Order: sequence, then structure tokens, then C-alpha cells
Amino acid sequence: MPDRPVSEFLCPLRAKRARRKEARPGELLQAALDLFVDKGFAATRVEEVAARAGVSKGTLFLYFKTKEELFQAVVTHNIAGLFVQWEQEFLDFEGSTPEMLRYCMRTWWERVGLTQASGITKLILAEGRNFPELADFYRREVVKPGQALIRRMLERGVTRGEFEIDDMDHTLYAVIAPMLFLMLWRHSANACVDAELDPERYLQALSDTVLRGLCTPGARTTLSSPPAS
Repeated sequence: MPDRPVSEFLCPLRAKRARRKEARPGELLQAALDLFVDKGFAATRVEEVAARAGVSKGTLFLYFKTKEELFQAVVTHNIAGLFVQWEQEFLDFEGSTPEMLRYCMRTWWERVGLTQASGITKLILAEGRNFPELADFYRREVVKPGQALIRRMLERGVTRGEFEIDDMDHTLYAVIAPMLFLMLWRHSANACVDAELDPERYLQALSDTVLRGLCTPGARTTLSSPPAS
């Protein structure tokens, strides 16, 4: 017999409802993410989020007191919450810093850029001026930790003699900006370019270009680029 609580056999309906209740926050967050990305923050109504998640508006407010709180939870669940894992991966990484940069770009695309969550960045750029508290939250929970992590990566390269950087503050943005472009492209129906992009080839070309500019002569001779898939 499966190892399940006796209560599930005696009252399967009650057990099913309990499991359903535990799943509701995740279902609400997914519904909210889809609607925020598709319609924007201002145009999304909490009634729509609740309906898409299959619950009442009152049930939604049991978990999230306001639409703003719901949005913050979406950001935390889909992006900000990933920084703990990324920080640990940074500490555990044993390869060269050029290898780390390639890994960073690839995993960022797989975990955020390729997902629906990448549309949050476009939303903030489009509506942040109208909702300054949300913009401040995003800046504090996503932008600053992300910039700090990339800065540490670049500083690691300098310390190890792999990178040569004269202006760290602005080099940071030279690495970040092309990745932001790729997220915006994904949610712009090709409005930013006149042809379909291949994200994998784009990231490979980006990392090749960035590393040729960052690497010291000694480190540059060891650069290798994986073949495009």
C-alpha cells in the first residue's frame, strides 16, 4: 500500500482540497505572471488573476493583500529568489572567469530569459515611472543584486589576471545591456530587429565579443568558443 496518510483513504475529498489549497499560491503567481506580462500591471485586474487561477477574488486576497503585493511576490518567486542559488554557484565555480561569464549568460537565459518571467523587465521599463514603488522594489530586489553579482565576476577576472578593466562601473553595463536587449526582443514581436534572432548564437557572439574586449593578452590566447547549436 502506498505510504500516504490514513486520512487520505478515509476522506479523499478532504485530502484533495488540502492539496489544492497548498497549490493555490503557486497557481495565483503563475496566473498573475501570465497576465502581467501579456497586459501590463495597470491593465491587469485581480479578478482576472483569480479567475485564471480558478479561485475567487476573496481567496486571492487571503494570500496577497494588494495587487502590488501580488506583483512583488511574482518578482520574488520568478527572479529575485534565484540569487541565492546563483551566489552559491559563484562561490563553487572552479573554472576560469571567461568560462564563468559564458556560464552566467547561458544560465541566465535558461532560467529567466527563456521563461515568461523575462517579460517583467519590459513591464518595469514601460510602467515603472507610473508605479515608482514597484520600480524601487524591482531595483532593490533584482537590479542591485544582479549588478553586484556581475561586478564580483568581473573583479574576480581582474584579480586573477584574466580581465583588464579601466572603468568597472560602466563596463558592468556593457555586459548587462545586450542581455536586456535579448529579453526585450523576446517580448517585442521582432519590433527591435528586422529578422528572427537565434538566442543561442546571439549569446555565443555576445560572450565572444565581450571576452575579446575584457581579457588580458595572456587570457585571450586561451579563449575557446563552443560551437553554435
